Amino acid sequence: MQNKTLPQLDDLYKEIILEHYRNPHGREPLSKVNYQAEGMNPLCGDEVKLTLQLDSENDKKIEKVHIEGHGCSISVASGSMLADILKGKTIAEAKEISKYLKEIMHDKINDTEIDIGDLEALCGVKKFPVRIKCALLPWTTFEEALLGHEHVEIS
Repeated sequence: MQNKTLPQLDDLYKEIILEHYRNPHGREPLSKVNYQAEGMNPLCGDEVKLTLQLDSENDKKIEKVHIEGHGCSISVASGSMLADILKGKTIAEAKEISKYLKEIMHDKINDTEIDIGDLEALCGVKKFPVRIKCALLPWTTFEEALLGHEHVEIS
């Protein structure tokens, strides 16, 4: 993995991002795949492959998330945080978290009124527009996985 330097973020947030980069979560293989997608940022070379396993008794709840790829510390950390926060959430809840993070990153809302855990560490990235795509790549890939699956169901 290539470690690109972090923008000048608050030290606490920088440590959270680096911890997720060094020890990314969501690397365990899944026994069943319900959703999957691959994403890439051609500007910087970040790549993500994401798969989701739904709860066998409740197909609207995410049981496990597997995410892998390579890229800068922000992209890898964001994917690790995604794996943590989406586990156990319903598809609807996961979509809301993704939408909420995108709104924060694009300055549509300024404060975090709901608990987003370690994702709050990514909020400082919005000060560096060129890095926003890095932080959002795993989330965009997550949304693409859902769209692909939903498209199959509609057909």
